[in-house]
Amino acid sequence: MKTFWTRLALALLAWAALAAPAPARAARPPHSPVVRMVTTKGVILIKLFPRDAPITCANFEKLVRKGFYNGLTFHRYEPGFVIQGGDPNGNGSGGPGYTIKGEFRSNGVPNPLKHNTGAVAMARTDDPNSAGSQFYICLAPAPFLDDKYAVFGQVIKGQDVAEKLHKGDKMIRVTLTP
Repeated sequence: MKTFWTRLALALLAWAALAAPAPARAARPPHSPVVRMVTTKGVILIKLFPRDAPITCANFEKLVRKGFYNGLTFHRYEPGFVIQGGDPNGNGSGGPGYTIKGEFRSNGVPNPLKHNTGAVAMARTDDPNSAGSQFYICLAPAPFLDDKYAVFGQVIKGQDVAEKLHKGDKMIRVTLTP
């Protein structure tokens, strides 16, 4: 009789183990690309946020892969505000030959990213969908730009380098890190 109950208990345990749901696995965070920007003043690492600004990040990554930014200058420097680059003309008038949708709240896109120190965002004209290749790095918080420009990245290393950049300094080589 003991053997019967032992076998029954083992069978029930085995059945319960098979019928139980699999333990929950930790969700993998989405891939967040990192851009390595070698400048005349040092190296800046920028983490991109494709979940919040997918069009902008895809565009920036495409331009980086093509080598678009290599050798371009920073054409605008506003002390305590921004350093801006990405214009092949070097004067703030150029771009890649196309524009993308502005991914920010006042343009109908719920991008939660803010213009904190080290935020990386797309520059544009008064047209909300006029960004192409020009970007800026915030040298200080700029909350008055929140929800009006597409923040798509954050400096994670080299903010001190960004703060040393001035008009005319170059992006020597810009790459995606593996």
